[in-house]
Amino acid sequence: MPSEPLGILLISGTHERAHYAFVLAAGAAAVGRGVVLFATNDGCRALLADWSALADPGRDAAVRAHGVAGLGELRDAAAELGVRLIACEAGLRMAGLDGTTLAPGVEIAGITTFLEAAKGGQIVSL
Repeated sequence: MPSEPLGILLISGTHERAHYAFVLAAGAAAVGRGVVLFATNDGCRALLADWSALADPGRDAAVRAHGVAGLGELRDAAAELGVRLIACEAGLRMAGLDGTTLAPGVEIAGITTFLEAAKGGQIVSL
């Protein structure tokens, strides 16, 4: 029996919150939950092909130095596990970002798409 989906709403553009959004996404997908990660405003920076535009990108080296998966590894794992990644159309504009710089596989859609994907499940905001 499929479990309820997990919706992750990433509104922050900090490495710390983006990293943990992907920890949650990969962890939930690894135990068989459907996961949709929706990034808006500065959170969209986590879905760029080059995520170093996040606030405090140097934190990733410290995370990896402590033996914890870095953001790149977590994004790869999330993709392999089938996590659906959506960048908010309006959020991209608000952050001054171009949708052509998104990582492969990232959709551009609005909040209704996210809410429909997370329907019946939990939503966590970071």
